[in-house]
Amino acid sequence: MLQVNKPTSEINRDFAEADGSASQSLTSYLDIIRRQFPTMVAIVSACVIVALLYLFTAAPQFTSTASMVIDTRKVQLFQQQSVLGDIAIDSATVETQVEILKSENISLAVIRDLHLTEDPEFIGSGGGLLGTLLSSVTGLFSSGRASSEFELTRKALGRFESNRTVKRLGLTYVMEIGFTSRDPAKAARIANAIADAYIVDQLEAKYQATRRASVWLQDRIKELRTQASAAQKAVVDFKTANNIVDTGGRLMNEQQLAEVNSQLVLAHASTAEAKARLDRMNDMLKQDIPDANVTDALKNDTIVKLRGQYVDMASKESIWSAKYGRDHLAAVNLRTQMAEVKKNIQDELRRIQESYKSDYDIAMTREDAIKSSLANVVSESQLTNQAQIQLRELESNAQSYQAMYDNFLQRYMESVQQQSFPITEARVISPATTPLIKSAPKSLVILGAALFGGLLLSFGAAMARELSDKVFRTTGQVEEQLGANCVAILPTLGMPTSVGGLPGNLGRKMNNPKPDLLRYVVDHPLSRFSEAVRSLKVAVDLNSVVRENRVLAVTSTLPNEGKSTLSTNLAQLIAHGGARVILVDADLRNPSLSRALRPDAQGGLVDVVAQKVQLEDVISVDPQTGLAILAAGTTSKLLHTNEVLASKPMRDLVAMLRAKYDYVVIDMPPMAPVVDVRVTSPFVDSFVFVVEWGKTKIDVVRHNLRNSPEIQDKLLGVVLNKADTKLLARYEAYHGRYYYQKYYARYGYVE
Repeated sequence: MLQVNKPTSEINRDFAEADGSASQSLTSYLDIIRRQFPTMVAIVSACVIVALLYLFTAAPQFTSTASMVIDTRKVQLFQQQSVLGDIAIDSATVETQVEILKSENISLAVIRDLHLTEDPEFIGSGGGLLGTLLSSVTGLFSSGRASSEFELTRKALGRFESNRTVKRLGLTYVMEIGFTSRDPAKAARIANAIADAYIVDQLEAKYQATRRASVWLQDRIKELRTQASAAQKAVVDFKTANNIVDTGGRLMNEQQLAEVNSQLVLAHASTAEAKARLDRMNDMLKQDIPDANVTDALKNDTIVKLRGQYVDMASKESIWSAKYGRDHLAAVNLRTQMAEVKKNIQDELRRIQESYKSDYDIAMTREDAIKSSLANVVSESQLTNQAQIQLRELESNAQSYQAMYDNFLQRYMESVQQQSFPITEARVISPATTPLIKSAPKSLVILGAALFGGLLLSFGAAMARELSDKVFRTTGQVEEQLGANCVAILPTLGMPTSVGGLPGNLGRKMNNPKPDLLRYVVDHPLSRFSEAVRSLKVAVDLNSVVRENRVLAVTSTLPNEGKSTLSTNLAQLIAHGGARVILVDADLRNPSLSRALRPDAQGGLVDVVAQKVQLEDVISVDPQTGLAILAAGTTSKLLHTNEVLASKPMRDLVAMLRAKYDYVVIDMPPMAPVVDVRVTSPFVDSFVFVVEWGKTKIDVVRHNLRNSPEIQDKLLGVVLNKADTKLLARYEAYHGRYYYQKYYARYGYVE
């Protein structure tokens, strides 16, 4: 396969993309931590507080440790070989001793010796606040009767085993015995008592085993002495009865049989070799002319010479036949000579075959003679062999009984000595001492674990909150999920700060405890909300370069997302700048804007479309900004509002407003409940989509826009409304208060 090397530029680009991906992933995690920082701090703090409460309430524990070794070097002065044999101390043996140390036998011995059934630490509740609470809860369900001695012992045993530790140090023969208690002196005393109880248990076990072995060995030795004597006497009697005399441990017929057997092996090999030569010669006779390798192997000069003549003649014959034809006299003579040579070769091979056949017959005759001799020797030795088998059996029995008697006698003497000097392989090499510092609870370890666990838990909670947060919070989400520009982020309109010393009307407006949300850009022109609305106005003007952008419709997905507030403030902002603007309330299902701005209006949009009134009769003008307002009109009996908005009179009315005013701002109904917005796309230049920050679900907005392509095509942008600027700074720092408050503070108002 042909391989083409990448150019250096592509390799560098691949590395750059990999570095960019890793950097982007790290940045995304840092963003999550920044957004969920308060939650993470709260979780970590809770974990640390729980750890501190545990440290303050838990009773201190002290652990004392004793070291014991299984000494493989025996004290030869007193200790002899074990009655049951020396068992090599390996890893399994040490682990077995560890389990013996953990056994109830050792534990109960310590409990009895130290009277631990009378110690409140072993039969009462655990220390600390947790132990007191556990004891109180247990007391509620107890019968109130006094515990028996068995119950106290089992309870003390359970507490004893939970506080005791026995382990092997690495691959050594050293075992470490530890005990934990609230009293450091008691911990050292119990650890040493465990080691002493183990040594005493081992000595007692060895003494009992040795004593039982000695009693059994006495009876067994008597039986073996009698059996060994009887076996020796049987051997001597058998040799006398069969006239068997040992000569170097072998009989005469055994030596003859071995010699004849060796001769037979050699004869059989000679026969096989002769037969192989004869078979090879028979195969060669089947060939007309043996090849060069065969002739060399035979080492016969006559055959080699004849084969050379035959090859030369065959070469000449082929040349003459090719040159003059096969019937030429010279070629015929050569073939005649070749046949004669071939016959001579066959005669020589037959002569050699007869020689090989004679050798094979001689070898066969010799082998048959040796076989006959072997049969005679075997026949003669059968009688002697049967007697020899019986003799060997008797000798073996005698030796076995004698060895067993000697061994048991030696073991008996050792057992007697071990009863007088019992020694165990285990010894204490480091007794337990009173600990000076507590072993539990470990403050740094618990605090570190609490901090680490809190960090993991807080990061998991942060990731869970991020994954479950399916609302719009950043401009990047709007662009990624909707494919539209986020033209503005409007902060939540809260109560403004009262600032004294401001000139005239501005100071009075800022001391108003209830700001008018529909006139916010007029009452607070230097607020951040007003600046965000101005950014929307700039987006409208910039988009006018591409297409006409004079009829603007403001809508949202759901009710109460702030579309009416935005449309009113946008219209007032543009009108306050000197442009001719009319605000039209087209939310015929819920004309909240008309109720707020023109509660006393006798007619409006519906009446004009129905040609019941003239446009000039129902338009009102704000004296401060010059904004013209067209209320919704009589909408109480309308069933099909979408038909009204899609009618030709409605389109004619919008065309009339387009000619009379510089901007026409239409407050539309929400898209999710009704379909009125979709029918207005033919006469609307651009739509402004309002989304409530941190509340409206992403999938709801995406579903509505995907099902309304005519609106999405004319979508000017998305406005995130009611944003919490303090919380927004965690998602996009450049939208937080920090970058705005210094500038606005010079004018006496900070939002």
